[in-house]
Amino acid sequence: MGVRPAAGRRAIEVLLQAELAGADERRLVLVDAVWAGSDAEREFTLQVEGRARRVRVTDQDSPLGIAEAWQHHQAEADGDTVLVVTGSVPADQLGWDVRGHAVRRRPLTVERADIVKQLFGVGDLDTRMVREAWLLDALLEAEPPGGWPRVGSVLTRDRALRALLAVRVGLGDSRDESLDLDADTLFDWSRSSAGPRRFAELPEPERAGLTAWLAQVAGPSAPTLLALATDGRGEDALPLGALAAAALSCPAAADAGFALGTLFGRALGSFDALTPYAAAATGVLTRWIAQAEAGGASGAEARARVLSVLERADQLAATARLTDLLAGDRLLPSGYRARLRAVAGALDGRPAAARAALRSLEDHQLHALHADSTERARTAVRLLRWLDAPPPEPESVGQAVRHHLESTGWVDLAVGILAEGDALHDGDVSGAYHRLINRVRERRRRLDERFAALLATWTESACQQAPNGALLIEDVLAEAAAPLARDGGRPLILVLDGMSADVAVELAAGLDRRAWTEIVPAAAAGRRAARLAAVAMLPTLTHVSRASLLSGAHAEGGQDVERAGFTAFWKKRHRDAVLFHKGGYEGTAGHRLAPELLGALADDRAVVGVIVNTIDDALADGRDNGRARWRLDDIARLTDLFDAALGAGRPVLLVSDHGHVLDRGPRSTGPAAAEGVQGARWRTGPAGPGEVELSGPRVLTAGGRITAAWRDDLRYTARQAGYHGGAALAEVTVPVLAFVPSGSEIPSGWTALPAENTAPDWWTSGQETPRATAPAPVSRGKETRKQQPQSEGLFPQPGHGTPGERTVRSKAYEAQREFVRNAPSNAAVAAALDALLGAGGKLSPAAVAAAAQAATGRSERNPQRFVTMLERLLNIDGYPVLQLIESGRTVHLERELLRQQFPEGNAP
Repeated sequence: MGVRPAAGRRAIEVLLQAELAGADERRLVLVDAVWAGSDAEREFTLQVEGRARRVRVTDQDSPLGIAEAWQHHQAEADGDTVLVVTGSVPADQLGWDVRGHAVRRRPLTVERADIVKQLFGVGDLDTRMVREAWLLDALLEAEPPGGWPRVGSVLTRDRALRALLAVRVGLGDSRDESLDLDADTLFDWSRSSAGPRRFAELPEPERAGLTAWLAQVAGPSAPTLLALATDGRGEDALPLGALAAAALSCPAAADAGFALGTLFGRALGSFDALTPYAAAATGVLTRWIAQAEAGGASGAEARARVLSVLERADQLAATARLTDLLAGDRLLPSGYRARLRAVAGALDGRPAAARAALRSLEDHQLHALHADSTERARTAVRLLRWLDAPPPEPESVGQAVRHHLESTGWVDLAVGILAEGDALHDGDVSGAYHRLINRVRERRRRLDERFAALLATWTESACQQAPNGALLIEDVLAEAAAPLARDGGRPLILVLDGMSADVAVELAAGLDRRAWTEIVPAAAAGRRAARLAAVAMLPTLTHVSRASLLSGAHAEGGQDVERAGFTAFWKKRHRDAVLFHKGGYEGTAGHRLAPELLGALADDRAVVGVIVNTIDDALADGRDNGRARWRLDDIARLTDLFDAALGAGRPVLLVSDHGHVLDRGPRSTGPAAAEGVQGARWRTGPAGPGEVELSGPRVLTAGGRITAAWRDDLRYTARQAGYHGGAALAEVTVPVLAFVPSGSEIPSGWTALPAENTAPDWWTSGQETPRATAPAPVSRGKETRKQQPQSEGLFPQPGHGTPGERTVRSKAYEAQREFVRNAPSNAAVAAALDALLGAGGKLSPAAVAAAAQAATGRSERNPQRFVTMLERLLNIDGYPVLQLIESGRTVHLERELLRQQFPEGNAP
């Protein structure tokens, strides 16, 4: 005799609901099955056709036992109570005195497949399910309180298994078929304790069946993962997968594999299973890393999830003494830290080794998730490159302040970034950064000392009539603001009190290039266009330097003097002007900006100036000591001011009155003992070490003669976050930056400054984004431009000239040009193409326009429109040879499409 089926409470319930309907009040049900329920389930109430029927279940293994149970039931139970007798007594051994009272007069067979069909409301089952007793039993046992979902006419095996997994172990939703049961889903499920624990508690046949099915749908990693869950280590499934990937790829894979086996234990069926398991785990983590790099709220969640898993992997590696063997891994946090320490260790040497170590760090998969640490390491290597280059030797004050804005100010920014310390709190890394900062500051002090000597000589005679090559702060309005106001221009002049060069370049980098284009005065032939840098009034204090800036002449005083001087300056140029000071431009409740300011910006006749004191106030009020970065949102209402200018279509002139130095000395250091102290960084009397005597028409206080500190660590007053008033480059240099709304015309006499050309070479060297280099001019007679070596071989056909020149000579281009009105010249298009190809196919719109301008001598005053014309010329039949990407911030040239669309064509 074969094994009889088992029947639990739910199977009995379904059987009774089907059989008691129309059973003529019969109260005996014989079931040919073994009772599989608990003793507590032997009595229950069941609704049959809207009527409550009490049910009692008993097991009997003999005809006599069945007869006695029935007699006892008749004597004691009421008329609504049904007796269910389970057992293994054949029907032919039962007397008719019992069978005559039983439903259908015979033992009923429990067909689990039929019961499952009833539970799911289907007419048929997948034929494979009929042979899988474990699956049918599990579906009967696991039916949720609300019942199984209705799934149509046929219940497929996959649908049944999905529903079972959802109810049994919380993997998915029993009513939702859309969830992909892939490795991502399975590893994510393993990270919760409840699901793996419930899986471990399942009967062994059910675990085996679910494991086999998941291996088919989720991949070969499923058996190992589920074996870990069975062992109660489901939460370590993904960390162990990451560790397996690291061990399999390390140089000592054999030794690592042995240690790895001890970590997996009996969950690892064979070492052959490690490879697919490791691949699946790293695939999941790589996708999570990509989500984290995308940013936003979901990115932050993904970052926390990834780091949690990988830190746990490192903990497991430590317990198995695997840490040293896996130090070179590209995924584990310990590998990232090892590579970071390698960068730090190379900072005491030459840049080549440090650059190699940095490339290795940037190759680690967590480099973007540890963005702060990676950026500081990158900054450290930049500073090492700066130290390795010959020190600058400016010959004049004008050269010195321009070079400071173009290069040395970036050094100050980099020092500030390193001074904040590494986010991972690694002692070796912090120590290396400290030593590097000291070396950089020593060179910076030598530059400041040289500058102080130049300043002392220059100050004696420099004036507006003879500035000796320097832009004076009192000439900024005339040299920068007034040109922006020509032809009806309406600049917004933003004066950020205390903004030094390092702050200025950081703020400019933070502006949305989709909204703003930075412009600079057009340079003479053979010279590079660059940002303007002015020389502050002395001492470098607000009441003399800012007053002189806003008056356009030597001036000293407060807001009344500034307002009167500003109005008078513009009145001479027949323009109305209004100046807003602190408190005057910030809006009251419900307003981000004052209505008076917004009204002034809407006035076509008025030039508007706004004084923003956030930086200068922070120096005195104690903003976090050593913090180098000032982003747009850090400065009160600065973003709103730019947005308001954009809405009004106004160019913006961003300028300072003086810079500042930060206090990075020990907190125990007190002020220097000195006589004649007038401020934090200046006094009267003979100069001592770290000081310089300054006199002449540019010194507006103390009778035209002062002593100013040039050393950044020298002060005469109580400790603050930072100081000004001295003679250091950072204090004397006044950044002057100009911007116009992107898409608008660039004013005459100005040119776009490509974002690629704002940072110095030592900062950008080795970066993915190359500097924009303009090609040499082309004469109309013969070729003077050299073939660009990086573009060799783009067009293999015979021909002469650069790829850009061959493109514009092709028949396809000539035909397309006929359909584009007012197209740029062929020389401009060729130069733009060559610049893009030389830069790897990507440049900013300003850089593309600058390349065309350099080749033709014709100003491209609207870079966005120039790029639009290139798109019309090159994108034949809609193929994206050239397009704007990154929301308009980058021009992308598709090299292969250019080759296909524009073969060389005829020679001229």
